[in-house]
Amino acid sequence: MAIVKPFKGLRTPSQEVCEELACLPYDVMNSEEAAQMAAGKPRSLLHVTRAEIDCPAGTDIHSETVYNKSVENFNMFQEKGWLVQDEEAKFYIYAQTMDGRTQYGIVGCAACEDYMNGIIKKHELTRPDKEEDRMILTRYVKANLEPVFFAYKAVPEIDAIVEEIVKSKKADYDFVAEDGFGHHFWAINCPETNKRLEELFATKVPYTYVADGHHRTAAAARIGAEFKSKNPNHNGTEEYNFFMAVHFPDHQLKIIDYNRVVKDLNGLTEEQLLAKLGEHFTVEDMGAEIYHPAKLHEFSMYLGGRWYKLTAKPGSYDDNDPIGVLDVTILSNHVLADILDIQDLRTSKRIDFVGGIRGLGELKRRVDNGEMKVAFALYPVSMEQLINIADTGNIMPPKTTWFEPKLRSGMVIHKI
Repeated sequence: MAIVKPFKGLRTPSQEVCEELACLPYDVMNSEEAAQMAAGKPRSLLHVTRAEIDCPAGTDIHSETVYNKSVENFNMFQEKGWLVQDEEAKFYIYAQTMDGRTQYGIVGCAACEDYMNGIIKKHELTRPDKEEDRMILTRYVKANLEPVFFAYKAVPEIDAIVEEIVKSKKADYDFVAEDGFGHHFWAINCPETNKRLEELFATKVPYTYVADGHHRTAAAARIGAEFKSKNPNHNGTEEYNFFMAVHFPDHQLKIIDYNRVVKDLNGLTEEQLLAKLGEHFTVEDMGAEIYHPAKLHEFSMYLGGRWYKLTAKPGSYDDNDPIGVLDVTILSNHVLADILDIQDLRTSKRIDFVGGIRGLGELKRRVDNGEMKVAFALYPVSMEQLINIADTGNIMPPKTTWFEPKLRSGMVIHKI
């Protein structure tokens, strides 16, 4: 069963500070964008998570200078009272609203041991180089600055507790960010409620699932092991054995599409590409208006100023295989690899990926301006598919799932 425990959160004392301090996660922006987002906001946590914005231009973002600046800024935030640690360990509720739909997560500490022994399940591979940067920052600041995004199979008793709190208690923080998404946050101050939630996770939740944040999860687990190895008096209760995650019930989550744009047609003409696609797909010309895939095994393609519906033919997928049934697998095998000769999605420079939050208009734009030659839009993966893949020990192809909205960093921090 999953270990999810309360902790003494480090957080802002007021709504006003929270609105300025809370920021997007470090990995959805580059240094220039981070500097723009933090401009005029001295209390933005980007001064800690992307401290290169406060270093001389050209400073290596992985240099000791940047990590030391993170520590300096993090300490300053606490000295100024922008971040204050709660006196008692507790759970928190973090809710997000997008397009009129709200999802409610429990913020608690997951166990590094659970990640190592498979209680926390993953569906993506991680790259050690991407883990390393967050490991180093965590080592310097001795804190989980940013939460990871977990899912679990919904438990009615947990749902009921959350519903009662959000209906009866005023949120500690409640604001709409600059991107239009709502963020709502409650501290759970009742000791009995906190104890009950911990018991429910320990008895009703056999596994949790990494939805978004595989690299941060792996980095947190590795840091826990590192701190453990350096502590001769280790007893398993130390805070470094745990890391911060927001746990959402699966029935509230919605995965959005993650689409592909390709720079060339591998020497083919548009007519030759359409002919080759006919081997595994029924191809229909949908005209100049944007066309969205309407169901699984249906794709839309933008080529030469026109949209096409591609319907995978029977035999091009395997409904009995958790990976073989995925639309990303169908597209990768029968289009990207076989026709366009893109064999490795992780390393190829001929392909790029566009989160569905940007809309299919972004695919059209990148083809129309000549940057790309063809675009493919996919029907989103379901939570049921994600959990099935994780439960069977399989790994999804790269760039399969896109969760939105992103968790804001700085709503609460866990010191290790």
